[in-house]
Amino acid sequence: MQSLLSKHRLWQLLVDGAIVALSWWLAFSLRFDNKWPIIYVHLFRRTILIVIAIKLVVFIAFGFYNRWWRYVSVRDMWATARGVVVACLVADVTVYLVSPVHGVRLPRSIAAVDLLLTLAFIAGSRLLARTMIERPGLMMVARGKEVIVVGAGDAGRLIVQEMQRSRMLDYTPIGFVDDDQRKRNTRIMGVRVLGTIDELPRVLREHRPDELLIAMPTVSGEVRRRIVETAQQLRIVVKTLPGLYELISGDLNLAGQIRPVQVEDVLGREQVEVDFREVAGYLEGATVLVTGAGGSIGSELCRQIARVQPARLILVDNAEGPLFEIERELVDERDFTAVLTKLVDVKDRTALRRDVFDKFRPTVVFHAAAYKHVTMLQTHPVESVRNNVGGTRAVAELAAEFGVERFVLISTDKAVNPKTVMGQSKALCERIVETLGHRRDIPTRFVAVRFGNVLNSSGSVIPIFRKQIERGGPVTVRDPEMTRYFMTIPEAVSLVVQAGAIGGRGQVFVLDMGEPVKIIDLAQNMIRLSGKTPRLPGDEATSARDVQIAYVGARAGEKIHEELSGDHESVGATAHPKILRLSRLPVDSDWLDVQLAELERLADEGDTLEVVAKLGAIVQLTEPSAAPTPPASAETQLDVEPTPLDRVD
Repeated sequence: MQSLLSKHRLWQLLVDGAIVALSWWLAFSLRFDNKWPIIYVHLFRRTILIVIAIKLVVFIAFGFYNRWWRYVSVRDMWATARGVVVACLVADVTVYLVSPVHGVRLPRSIAAVDLLLTLAFIAGSRLLARTMIERPGLMMVARGKEVIVVGAGDAGRLIVQEMQRSRMLDYTPIGFVDDDQRKRNTRIMGVRVLGTIDELPRVLREHRPDELLIAMPTVSGEVRRRIVETAQQLRIVVKTLPGLYELISGDLNLAGQIRPVQVEDVLGREQVEVDFREVAGYLEGATVLVTGAGGSIGSELCRQIARVQPARLILVDNAEGPLFEIERELVDERDFTAVLTKLVDVKDRTALRRDVFDKFRPTVVFHAAAYKHVTMLQTHPVESVRNNVGGTRAVAELAAEFGVERFVLISTDKAVNPKTVMGQSKALCERIVETLGHRRDIPTRFVAVRFGNVLNSSGSVIPIFRKQIERGGPVTVRDPEMTRYFMTIPEAVSLVVQAGAIGGRGQVFVLDMGEPVKIIDLAQNMIRLSGKTPRLPGDEATSARDVQIAYVGARAGEKIHEELSGDHESVGATAHPKILRLSRLPVDSDWLDVQLAELERLADEGDTLEVVAKLGAIVQLTEPSAAPTPPASAETQLDVEPTPLDRVD
């Protein structure tokens, strides 16, 4: 009853009381064709207040006044129907049993008509209220921007409903476009389906909307690109709802997530599905450690891991600002409070042991801490070795020492046939994890996951291009033929977490990145999406909106085409279609320990030339010229003898 104290609830109660009285009166009038016998006039007067009281009490018991009429749904209508039926039955039985007048009881026909009228009026009042709120007036004047919505599914229906309901959006939907032929010329939320996506050019020319909204969260990038190109040719602004991962990990207020189309929306990638039940099996209730937690990959790891409710999530980073930001996001915005932050450098083995492993005893470790910028590390090879190689070795060996159940290393496609210091350091990181995983005396399941570029990570090509476009150009492309593999950060991280669930001991996985993307195409798409026109080298600019593209040449050691697996590696399938298992000859653990100890000694001495030479020599000696026959399983990998190259001193 406390909910009825509000003015809003009291108003609803009074309306329903009036409806109950009207229905009861109409039932008598219809039964006697408005010529009431005097005995039934007495029966009506004697029972009207009883009927109103009984029905309102039942309505309250069924929670009628815990629902807002403006948000009434089909489920609410069924609940209303059940409540009305029960209320009418209780009221009619009560009147029939305890309120006879001169031996005359309530006719069954009046009870039946009353039930139908009450149900129609109660349900109709709620539907009318919602209609009046969402579409005030039959001659509703269009407000704001006219928009055509691409996608007449659930997302499209919800966004149109929000546009009709909320004046804050300042949109008027004038039509849908959908590939389902059965929906053609039908109306959804009162808005007509104007045609299919193939007919989009005609639809846009005929109706000339102010904006086009893509409301298809799971559609492929190829379809998005077709839609965007069509709209751009007609100079119509295109916006979109976010992709599936953004919807899952963010606020489900669709209207608040309408945004301009971004380049990652049109890369042609299919959405990746992850079995979070399997993921939750090893993360739920666990103590999880994430190194590099403030970085692009590390912070997304924290977001996705927090979703499956680990017992504790330990965030390690040596950068104070990013570490503070991800902690604040998890606690304040995502209401995940089982977070512990440690401002620790992974190179500091003593601090890692004392402040992290010994104190918290993690059961799962994701090692994302690494230096990654190729050009920077090419001029700082000593730091590359100390942080990437030394840091990985420290975290991995402590994980083995403290009995961590699973260890997952974040690797990169630059570790394949590496030509740069950064790539060579990550190749050794993979070997460290691999050899520890193959040791029979270590129960920890060590896994490395290799993938290509992730979109919008700090210092990556997309933020660089975006800044260059904002400045008016030029947009610098290394080579017109250069290609790279791309994947969104949420996609990559979800597959990394999944790989941790399916990985055996000492396995290296590679993510299926789809088809490589030409960097020149990426640059041109970004320029067009910004509303400007790309100009290739040699083309003269003809307007202030033109953005020049310049070829500046590849940097030393930079590949024109990246690879996801090397000549000495073979690729096999796993339980997940987007996660592939690499097989290659193992490296002798004792030999690698000796080589790494020597490499770290040279790094500590700061001998740059010796570090570069030693790093390259170790990597070369771990890569035989031909790929081995892939072993049947991770267990058989433990029995493979090292190659002669592995025994070189």
